[in-house]
Amino acid sequence: MSMPASQRHGRHEHRHDASAYVKAVSSTCDLRGLRLTPLRLRVLELVAASPKPAKAYDLLDQLKDEHSGAAPPTVYRALDFLLENGFIHKLASINAFVSCHHPNEAHQVPFLICDVCSAAIEVCDERVSRLLSLQAREHGFRPSGQTLEVHGTCADCAGH
Repeated sequence: MSMPASQRHGRHEHRHDASAYVKAVSSTCDLRGLRLTPLRLRVLELVAASPKPAKAYDLLDQLKDEHSGAAPPTVYRALDFLLENGFIHKLASINAFVSCHHPNEAHQVPFLICDVCSAAIEVCDERVSRLLSLQAREHGFRPSGQTLEVHGTCADCAGH
């Protein structure tokens, strides 16, 4: 049986299941001995359930209904924990957060960000990361991380 074209070159497609994602992160925390506090878990759930990249103050507004003591530092500490452990990604160009499709793997991925609807598509294609790393080495550059965000218009907004 032949492998789909989307998998032959190290890329694959995703359908995001927020519940399964939260369970995967929880399991990964257990395996790594990390403490997924109730607040961290709730922030994770909110990011996972968001139909578009979540902004910290939007998360704070949602949390205030449930946690009277929720404040910006509280949300940012939870986001920092999730970022540091690879469970979410930060889209710096729009200052927002999205869940990671591979919360149990360290990886660098580019994102396609729609300037019309704010959708963010995680491009899981190892060739992009390898090419950037190769180019860096050829220039004698030692990267400490990769962030590639491509802005444009998604197929839905473009009417395709």
